[in-house]
Amino acid sequence: MDTETFDLAPQALVVARLAASVPDTRLDGPTPCPDYRVRELLGHLTGLAVAFRDAARKDLGASTATPPGTTRPVLPADWREALPRALDELAGAWRAPDAWTGATRAGGVDLPGAVAAAVAADELVIHGWDLARATGRAYAPDPIALAVSHAFLKAAEEDRGTGIFGPVVRVPEGAPPLDRAVGLSGRDPRWTPAPEP
Repeated sequence: MDTETFDLAPQALVVARLAASVPDTRLDGPTPCPDYRVRELLGHLTGLAVAFRDAARKDLGASTATPPGTTRPVLPADWREALPRALDELAGAWRAPDAWTGATRAGGVDLPGAVAAAVAADELVIHGWDLARATGRAYAPDPIALAVSHAFLKAAEEDRGTGIFGPVVRVPEGAPPLDRAVGLSGRDPRWTPAPEP
C-alpha cells in the first residue's frame, strides 16, 4: 500500500476533543464494539496512541508487541490527562520523516512505517466514530485521515474478502465517505445505543 505522508494531528485532536466531552456517567455505556463499554474504548484509544507513537519512534517494546484483544483494555485513572497527551505525542512522532521509512511494529505485527501510519489513522477515525456514536456526539473526522482510513480498509477487504474488525456491512451506493469506511470496518453506520429502560 503506497501512502503519502500526512498529518495525524487534526484527527488526533478530533478524538481528544470527543474524549474530553465524555461525562463519567457515560463510561459504562455500550459502544459499536460489542466487547467494549465506553471505558474500555477509551482505554483502547489510550493504549493505541502510545503504541503508534512508539511505532513511529521505532521504540519497539511492550507497547508495540501486544496484539489487540489479548487483554481487556483498562482505563487509567488519569485518562483525562493521559489520553490527550498520548494523542498529541502520537501526532508529533509521525511528523518525523524517519517514522515513515523502514520497518516498525504495532500490535505485534511487523510492517512498513507508512503502513503503520495508515493503520493509526484508521484506528483514530473508526474508534472516534465508535466514541461519538456511543456518547451521542456529532462527529466530523479529518478528511485526510478519513480518506486514508477508507483506502486502508478497502485494500484490506480486497486482500482478505472481509473487514478488519468483522464482516463488511454493505452501504448504499453514494453513501457518505464516513459511512463507507464504517461499513468496511465491519460496523453498521446506523448503529445507536439501545434506549435506556
